[in-house]
Parts: sequence; C-alpha cells; structure tokens
Amino acid sequence: MQTLQQTTMSVKARATAAHPHRGYGKLIMFGEHFVVYQRPAFVAALEAYTWCEVELTPETEWGCGLVVRDVREAVPGYKDEKKDEMLESTKIVLKHFGVDPAKRGVAITFGGPLCAVSGVGASAASCVALARALAEALGRKLTEEEINAAAFEGEKGYHGTPSGIDNTAATYGGVLRFQRSATQGAPPSFESRKLVRPVLVVYAGTGITSSTTKVVGEVAKKRAENPQWYEALQKRYESVFARADEAFRRGDWDAIGKLCDENHALLQELGVSCKELDELVAEARRAGAAGAKLAGTGQGGLMFAVCRDAASQRRVFEALSKKAPQAWMTSFL
Repeated sequence: MQTLQQTTMSVKARATAAHPHRGYGKLIMFGEHFVVYQRPAFVAALEAYTWCEVELTPETEWGCGLVVRDVREAVPGYKDEKKDEMLESTKIVLKHFGVDPAKRGVAITFGGPLCAVSGVGASAASCVALARALAEALGRKLTEEEINAAAFEGEKGYHGTPSGIDNTAATYGGVLRFQRSATQGAPPSFESRKLVRPVLVVYAGTGITSSTTKVVGEVAKKRAENPQWYEALQKRYESVFARADEAFRRGDWDAIGKLCDENHALLQELGVSCKELDELVAEARRAGAAGAKLAGTGQGGLMFAVCRDAASQRRVFEALSKKAPQAWMTSFL
C-alpha cells in the first residue's frame, strides 16, 4: 500500500521552532540554471522550514506499507501537481536508508511553516526533514554531510538530475556560495557567507506551479542548439556573480539589489521568466525595493525583492500583496 494523504488541518506542538526534524526553505539569490553547468551560485536559507515525523513498525509485525500524510500549507494545485514526484522522492530516501515498506509499515507526516510553492525549495526541505526523521527512527546518528547526501538522493525524485543547491541550503541554513563539481559523482563545494547585517526580503508567488525537470530540459535544449549564445550569456552572469560576491563581503544591499535586477534580465533572455514574474518584479521596484528577480525554476513560481529597511519591506509587501496570489515577508536565516 502506498498512499499520499493531503489535508490543510492545523498542527500543534510539532510545528514549533523546537522541532528537530527540519529542512529550511531557500531562495536562490544568484545563479538559477547557470548552476546546473558548474557555475557558482548564491543561495540563502529562509527562516521558514518543513518538519517531518516518521513512525516505523517492526519488521516482524503485519501492516506493511507506506503512508505519507502532507499537512503543509501549500498554494492551490501544488500538492496535486507534485504528489507523484513526492511519493517517488520518499521511496528513494527510504531505499537510501535501507527501509523497505514491503517488509514493515512506514508512516510519514510532513508539516511546518514553510508554504509549499515553486521556487522556495519545498521539495528539498521535505527531503532533508525526512532524512533527519528517518535517521532518528532508525536510531542512527548522521552527520550533516550524510543528511545532505540522503536529501540529494531524494531530490532526484523531483528533479531527475538536481544541482544539489536546494538540499544543501535546506540542510545547513545561512547564505552559501555553492558550486557543482565538474567531476561526475563528486560532491559540490560550498562555503558560508557571514552577513554584515540582516537581509529583509519579500517574496511573492505567481500562482503557477512549474516543473523543474521540464524547464531545465528546455534550457539544455537551447544551450545545445546555440552554444555561442549560451556561452555569451553565461559570461555575463559570471560578471554579475563576481560583483555580487564583493557586495556580500561589504554588506552592500543596494548593490545586491541592482545585481538582482541584472540577473533577472539574464534569466529573461534565457527564456525562464514569464509575464507574471516580470510584472511582480516591476511592481516591487516601483514600491521601492533595492532590486528584484525571479527565484528558482522560473516560468511561474516565485520572485523576491531585496529591501533596504523594515519600512521599505512593508511597502513592498503591501504592493505585491495587491498583485500576487501570495506574498510573504521574511529574512534570511
């Protein structure tokens, strides 16, 4: 038996900040799609997270099978769109841990304050949370590196060939410089960037659930058909990234905002933005954001805006709330 049970029921103590089995949400600040081809990227973990609980029956008992309960908040249509991928991802993580639902019962529950929406790393957050919960249920003490590796396997159920950036942010938190290895099978490199001062952001959803596998495949096709065009675009991105790295070190959020604008323009040329994203990005800039761009896969999903202070964050939030199906205020973890 394999089922996915969906509900919007409220949860109580399990969703408190003390819940240990968590994976953080994320926003890719710089590097969507370019990161797939070994270019460096910056990813920032959010305060919001997904938690997971796992119950296992002994292998000697009856009642084998897998039940997955999803009580996360989600944008309309997200859970239906992703349910097959979620079940596949869950089975991959179970296999990684050597757990066979044909031999023992497995009950998994996902919840938490992270709203599931394309672009916020909801799949990676659930994979990390599942890895932590499974490790405890099995009595194993895993390192963060081992949790990250298990979550990376789970991400394959959603994305086919994930870059690893989402699960790394979901595992470690903070702001990370991430780069995928050019060597097949080698782990990615990442290093933390200490923030000089907090970063206030607003992110908003288009209401469109996009498929990472589909969009990454479209980019790969364009890259193969016109490599010179892609290489020129990539070089411009590398310049944006280098300047963003320096701005991070200075804590210059005005500069970061302008570079977000540049990165969004590159993603428009790459063909991964859409009318809805462009309109929200423009609205955030009109409301006084230091800069704004799409976040994640594109062709729907999310955008985010960098704000100079709390007053600016509130103005941007109010403006986007009038235009977008959903908007959130947060800060980077």
